[in-house]
Amino acid sequence: MKKYIFSIGFSLFVVVAFPQGKLSRADIVTMDFKSLLVSKVKVKEKAADVMPAYNNLISLCNKNLSFGPYSVMDKTDFPPSGNKHDYMSLAPYWWPDPTKKGGLPYIRKDGDVNPEVNNYPDKENMPRVCEKVYELSLGFYFSDNEVYAKKASELIRVWFLDSNTKMNPNVNYGQAVKGIFEGRGEGLIDTRHFIYLLDGVNILNASKSWTQKDNDALKTWFRAYYHWMNNSKNGVDEKNAPNNHGIWYDAQSLAITNYLDSLEESKKIINRALGRLKEEMDTKGAFPQELARTNSLHYSVFILNAFESIAQSAHNINVDFRNTKLSNGMSLKNAYDFLTPYLLGKKQWTWPILKHFDAENAYPLLLSASKHNACNECLPFIYNQSPESKKLLLRIL
Repeated sequence: MKKYIFSIGFSLFVVVAFPQGKLSRADIVTMDFKSLLVSKVKVKEKAADVMPAYNNLISLCNKNLSFGPYSVMDKTDFPPSGNKHDYMSLAPYWWPDPTKKGGLPYIRKDGDVNPEVNNYPDKENMPRVCEKVYELSLGFYFSDNEVYAKKASELIRVWFLDSNTKMNPNVNYGQAVKGIFEGRGEGLIDTRHFIYLLDGVNILNASKSWTQKDNDALKTWFRAYYHWMNNSKNGVDEKNAPNNHGIWYDAQSLAITNYLDSLEESKKIINRALGRLKEEMDTKGAFPQELARTNSLHYSVFILNAFESIAQSAHNINVDFRNTKLSNGMSLKNAYDFLTPYLLGKKQWTWPILKHFDAENAYPLLLSASKHNACNECLPFIYNQSPESKKLLLRIL
């Protein structure tokens, strides 16, 4: 079993500062496994600049001890297969057609979420499980308290491994559209949260609560899921998606192949993602397909979060995605250069915004811009957002 020695750098801020429930909107930072040791040393030394964040993390983990566990079996309605072990979610922007009897087939209202999606809690519970495993694993790492690893291990086993509760390794019924599709390729966007769960698993490998048997079984699950991703109609459709969906497909594929120690496969995914960056990004560093959305700022942040996840996962296997020059001379930095002034409020966003954009959703990108793109204004911006941010932000980038 591979062992990792970690500490936590700017990831800890994101975990502690983002309230429960925002993970699915903003997502969290992929862990930097190579630059985190300093933070753990500082925690052990009780350094004043890290202890507020550490104490908040431990408080959060203590609350997480009463969380769940949840599984795909918790949904009331059955998916079309009749098997509750199959994940099920409804496409959020599709509504009953008021002009049709029974409302079928559904019609699309971009940016307007149909509350019927709540009838299938898999889409809500799965990200929360991934979020809690991420947080609990960090709590275990910093405190060496096995109780957090034990709880995280329980959450993983219930969702993925226990025969009575485990999710089947497919998303055949993800983001279904009633009257049109039993499931769609877009359903794979739901499982991007596996990226952060696998970060937590890599930490748990150092725990006695997460056994070799557990890890082998989870690898078997993810091998099956990765095979489904690459061979099912829904998986192939998502792999070929030209917008943020395709990027998130690559981001979670890379997290999985890294976890499975499939280095050559990981490098293929990275090269594919570089090709997507060239195709998706215009000469200004913007992503036109995201600018065309009714919530254009949200989706511009969302796609860059996916690229950032790829960049960090690539860094963890010694591949420099961030600074790789594309054939047109551009790089990921151009996307940051375009978006950062808008996130800082230095420029006014002129594309559609149907719903208010929460500034906290941009914190992961601003933290990365501070670390990798010499953005001297990014951290002060976060400091000035609220007293809570001042208390929690770590000065260890």
